[in-house]
Amino acid sequence: MTIPFYKYQGTGNDFVLVDQRKTHYLTREDKDKVKFLCDRRFGIGADGLILLQNHADYDFEMIYFNADGRESSLCGNGGRCIVAFAKYLGMIESTTTFLAIDGAHKATIKGQDQVSLHMLDVPAFEKGEDYFIIDTGSPHYVVFVEDLDDIDVVGNGQAIRYSKRFKKEGINVNFVEKQKDKLLIATYERGVEDETLSCGTGVTAAAIAYKALQNNSEAVKVNIESKGGNLSVKLSPDGKGGAADIWLQGKATRVFEGTVKLK
Repeated sequence: MTIPFYKYQGTGNDFVLVDQRKTHYLTREDKDKVKFLCDRRFGIGADGLILLQNHADYDFEMIYFNADGRESSLCGNGGRCIVAFAKYLGMIESTTTFLAIDGAHKATIKGQDQVSLHMLDVPAFEKGEDYFIIDTGSPHYVVFVEDLDDIDVVGNGQAIRYSKRFKKEGINVNFVEKQKDKLLIATYERGVEDETLSCGTGVTAAAIAYKALQNNSEAVKVNIESKGGNLSVKLSPDGKGGAADIWLQGKATRVFEGTVKLK
């Protein structure tokens, strides 16, 4: 079987995308095939794989797999990349509504690569003594640090992700440094089981945590620098301790396209 594919990246978070509107090349049960395609030595190489499929009630459906081959929760950068992909395929113009695993999402795109993705509201989250646990479509552990350069992202991330509380389901771990006009972030991602250059839902969680520390009722735009590039998050407090009207903004870029043969 020969599969046409497209490679996209959003601030260094990279994905294999497959157009399944006419032909279903892969299914949710094809864990080993997805894992192979995401392998950086034997396959194409990616942090995840995304299927674009038809849906009767939306412009399209997004099905997302982590690099380990398992279907996973929402990927924010992947969501932005599939919007750019739909634009490239001529499916949408400047706005869209699509279905992901956590529900329907609106998005806008300017040009070919400036994508703003509307995230679901976060009505509540856990605030510990020195951490936040926030579900932004995927579960995230957020901790603020003094100097990001001093953090062993993989070692410390694994210690939290595989701790007794999170070992079974896993959690993404974000280390965040506050600067005058932006946040710096590094993320350890479950499913990838390594540090990634960027994580859209992690960036969103960091912005919500940062806003919670400010403890005011004003809408805010938070600029965030990941190791793969710059993103921004717009959000408003919902008046009940959560966050609403959340938009994740940044570039989503087509890298290359090709075909791959699978047995």
